[in-house]
Amino acid sequence: MSTTLPAREADEKVRALDAISNHDFRYRKYHIDEIEMATERFSDELKIGEGGYGPVYRASLDHTPVAIKVLRPDAHQGRKQFLQEVEVLSCIRHPNMVLLLGACPEYGCLVYEYMDHGSLEDRLFRRGGTPPLAWAQRFRIAAEIATALLFLHQTKPEPLVHRDLKPANILLDRNYVSKISDVGLARLVPPSVADNVTQYRLTATAGTFCYIDPEYQQTGKLGVKSDIYSLGVLHVEKAIDAGTFEQMLDITVKDWPVEEALGYAKLALKCTEMRRRDRPDLATVILPELNRLRNLGHAYEARMSAARANGGSGESGAQISGDSTTVGGSWETADS
Repeated sequence: MSTTLPAREADEKVRALDAISNHDFRYRKYHIDEIEMATERFSDELKIGEGGYGPVYRASLDHTPVAIKVLRPDAHQGRKQFLQEVEVLSCIRHPNMVLLLGACPEYGCLVYEYMDHGSLEDRLFRRGGTPPLAWAQRFRIAAEIATALLFLHQTKPEPLVHRDLKPANILLDRNYVSKISDVGLARLVPPSVADNVTQYRLTATAGTFCYIDPEYQQTGKLGVKSDIYSLGVLHVEKAIDAGTFEQMLDITVKDWPVEEALGYAKLALKCTEMRRRDRPDLATVILPELNRLRNLGHAYEARMSAARANGGSGESGAQISGDSTTVGGSWETADS
């Protein structure tokens, strides 16, 4: 059953926002003078990125490295996104969600923890000459993103749909731990319409074109499986390029476990089914498989580390079977 009447939609929106607004927002309010001093009056030399919202600067506040996102005066619906991001990030905590440290509401400035390795998009395209992400890192990141997404979808009292999940909005810290950012487009969905059967009708779609759920784009009906489509596109990007499957695997990674990578790609493609009802469930299908692949990567890295500690390069004899609990079996790689 879809919610179509404007009055009903407005009532649901007010109720949802009231629920989250009752939280005690836990963030520090900065004065604009502090922001200007930290960014050296928004120096281009400290700028580390720019998006639709506005520029992002690296700075230091309270002796802590931070990233400061500044709302452009002409940003479309920027103020609304600013308020949404503050409301969401100030009252939720998860190890795979970017941490909001503070804000300057009067001037639309958001202060986040600094993420040393930038975005997943930057690392996939190896911007700045950075080394390629190993397959074990990619599987771990995939599981971390799914874990955070499930957390958003299970938020009480109202589930949250991110609506703009993409590599540019996945940030990596100094240990390459991934965190979902940019929740300015996130939408609270009433529980009665949050499952994969019923949807919540919106008056306008939002997000980045190639990552938007086609069903949401065509009908305006939003559900938690709208994020699953974006997740699938993101996973495909992390694994493949073009050609036969083995040729499609990112060639900068030399030791892909072909069978496991194929299963990963098939799961990603299932997530991008045109019909929402045909996409797999995040909690019961997607996350268990991604956790299995993450454990497989952990076992591989442990074997490689042990081989290096014993004086070897770790390149030979570091084969792991498809069973994530077994080390030392046979395993076909892209180089085999």
